[in-house]
Amino acid sequence: MSGDVVVVGSGVIGLTTAVVLAESGRRVRLWTRAAAEETTSAVAGALWWPYRIEPAERVGEWATETLRVYRQLAERPEESGVRLVAGVLADQAVARLGPWSAQVEGLRAAEPGELPPGHREGVRARLPLIDMPAHLGRLRRRLESAGGTVESRDVRSLAETAAAGRVVVNCTGLGAHELVPDAGVQPVRGQLVLVENPGIDEWFVLAKDRSAESTYFFPQPGRLVLGGTAEDGDWRTEPDPATAEAIVARCARFRPEIAKARILGHRVGLRPARAAGVRLEAERLPGGGVVVHNYGHGGAGVTVAWGCAEAAAALVEQS
Repeated sequence: MSGDVVVVGSGVIGLTTAVVLAESGRRVRLWTRAAAEETTSAVAGALWWPYRIEPAERVGEWATETLRVYRQLAERPEESGVRLVAGVLADQAVARLGPWSAQVEGLRAAEPGELPPGHREGVRARLPLIDMPAHLGRLRRRLESAGGTVESRDVRSLAETAAAGRVVVNCTGLGAHELVPDAGVQPVRGQLVLVENPGIDEWFVLAKDRSAESTYFFPQPGRLVLGGTAEDGDWRTEPDPATAEAIVARCARFRPEIAKARILGHRVGLRPARAAGVRLEAERLPGGGVVVHNYGHGGAGVTVAWGCAEAAAALVEQS
């Protein structure tokens, strides 16, 4: 059993970490209370971009490693769910971005004609845009191909879980609030609207880091994803009709054809934010087991998944 690792959590962080460990030769069991398609990750938009995540000094490394992997996966978009798509972030400037931006090929200041009326600056880039249901499914198949297993388990104690494997990797996201317990883990509620795509082939984002409202639309296969919200400390999981109406109206200001697009559905996800930033460290338990924590990724789990998975795997090897 000494080569066994139990990964807890089946969102994009848990699945990616499990894949990295299994493909390195570890015997991996992924324990999860909810199927991947029921996690917050499945609801995500999901554009690669460092958003609402700390600590800044480590995020760049994690994000650029993940970008490298997504570029490779984008060579097989039908299989991986990852595509490279062009778009604009309005009210953003290249000079205000972190050092990681130098690793984004083709990122540049947007030209005036590429910006919506009333906006004087922006960034244009071709970034990974991930179809999360397809991507999560591919990650599970990749895990199983490497010999890993996915088991439905309601984990109530990390110490108990450690008894089943020498090392446990805690990728429970918002679940860490109670499981660790870590009171610093709190939800940032995000609500989305899915509509028929009226012919939009580029993404658009207008968001401020700490605003409760944002405006974005992402062209995904078979739908256009409209957003969104970032409501701190809000645990509600049911869509709010008034919020949905406001999201459509905000997006339609930039692309009027969205106002008449047929609504396909509504989604709510609770981003797992943490006051102290991402927790990525090993903890030795009183009984002798080891837990590697990998949670608290806020609104950027997709953006740092592979970088954090590699870092977590390195901690497992050292344990």
